[in-house]
Amino acid sequence: MSWSKLKQQLEGFLSPALIGRVEYRAPAYRYLPDKSGTCYITVNKKNVLNMRDKTNLIRWYQTELEIKNDPEFQVPISSDEMEAVRKDTKGKVPEDRLIVIARSKKSTEHAKELLSAQAALSKSNFNVVANTFLTTPIEESLESNDILLNILALVDKRVGKKRILNMSEKMKLKHPIVQYFYELRRNTL
Repeated sequence: MSWSKLKQQLEGFLSPALIGRVEYRAPAYRYLPDKSGTCYITVNKKNVLNMRDKTNLIRWYQTELEIKNDPEFQVPISSDEMEAVRKDTKGKVPEDRLIVIARSKKSTEHAKELLSAQAALSKSNFNVVANTFLTTPIEESLESNDILLNILALVDKRVGKKRILNMSEKMKLKHPIVQYFYELRRNTL
């Protein structure tokens, strides 16, 4: 599918409050036919989805430790996860230490997932992911670990106010760029 047709379809799914604010861009390189150029997303004419841009407001992580040490990275712990750690330690660890162990274990898992998703985004072809988004149910795109699929789904008009408001806990575990688009969408409700 040509870029102009793909862009038109993606923009057709934008939430009415975001039309004109969120734009999909793909600079073409006329004299380099083997180079597809880069695709990115702008919000209010500012490039927000480009990992190579150092002036970007969104934090892009280089290591797993950076993610774990980020003060904005908060991992909620459920009672089931606490019980699993209690069972693993056979009840020999004090209660306050169980929370630390459970949080550390879960934050390591999520840090690895975020770093993996970020690496996949840097290698991904925007057109391929956009076509996948257009052919899969919106629920799959929201639940996906793919950052770009999450973003395209969050700005989609098929995702209603109630669903957006109910996603706040899940969004804490997502990459900062996904959180940014979540907040953008939530603020337009």
